[in-house]
Amino acid sequence: MAVYSIKDLENISGVKAHTIRIWERRYGLIEPNRTSTNIRYYSDADLKKLLNISILNQNGYKISKIAQLSEQQLRDRVLELCINGRKNNLHIESLMVSMLELDEKKFVNVLSAAVIKYGFEATVEQVLFPFLDRIGMLWQTGTINPAQEHFISNLIRQKIMVAIDNEMQNIVAQGPKMIFFLPEGEMHELGILFYSFIARKEGLEVIYLGASVPLEDLKAVQQIRPADAFFTSFVTARDKEQLEVDLLKFRESFTDIPFFVSGKLVRELEPQLPDNFTVISSVRIFKENIKLLQYSD
Repeated sequence: MAVYSIKDLENISGVKAHTIRIWERRYGLIEPNRTSTNIRYYSDADLKKLLNISILNQNGYKISKIAQLSEQQLRDRVLELCINGRKNNLHIESLMVSMLELDEKKFVNVLSAAVIKYGFEATVEQVLFPFLDRIGMLWQTGTINPAQEHFISNLIRQKIMVAIDNEMQNIVAQGPKMIFFLPEGEMHELGILFYSFIARKEGLEVIYLGASVPLEDLKAVQQIRPADAFFTSFVTARDKEQLEVDLLKFRESFTDIPFFVSGKLVRELEPQLPDNFTVISSVRIFKENIKLLQYSD
């Protein structure tokens, strides 16, 4: 059983620690355990309950009413909201619960409901990417079990792979060639996998290399099948200076080839980019740059 501090609960649920304490004292919604030195700590069950409470509260339920619900009623109301909900954060919170419970059926139901409402591309960009950003941070800080992160990441990967397989049957690549890869040490590949799907839909020829590709291997691939552009992503913790050094190494190795870069780290650190590097922060921006690449080909 995992053990969480009140700060962990705040990071995962988005509910402020001060609010959690009020809910504890006033409504008895969560009853934390305490260490021998009287410090609160919480269990998986506490976290799951808080996530469900947060979902209902964000969707108009008063805390006083939530406090009157049984555990089963609480879960039932959340499931009902998940199926009929309109807010993306509702789906994100529900995916968080399915990850913590290792519940594949719940994950599929939540994702299917989102796809029906928003479409596949918008669901990945507006629901799954923010969700992955959150669990990536929690995984790196040890707040969640790595097995839980692997469980949900593999389910998402399966869904994207099915979409890619379907796309490959329908489209013949006639556009520029783009290599998708993660730098050495980077393992979180769902982002580049999704953008490779978008590239295929837009008619590009895709060479997908996956995670943790050494620079020398990338050079070898470029000699065998020269690409018109590269796409990569940075998620794993490094400081701004190291990120800029890594980007410059790519520029020096592939002097004239456009690079598209994405990932939480790039967005947050805002590094100085070498010439002909473009930050991809949305599907729209990526599609616009694909068109520019096609016109210049």
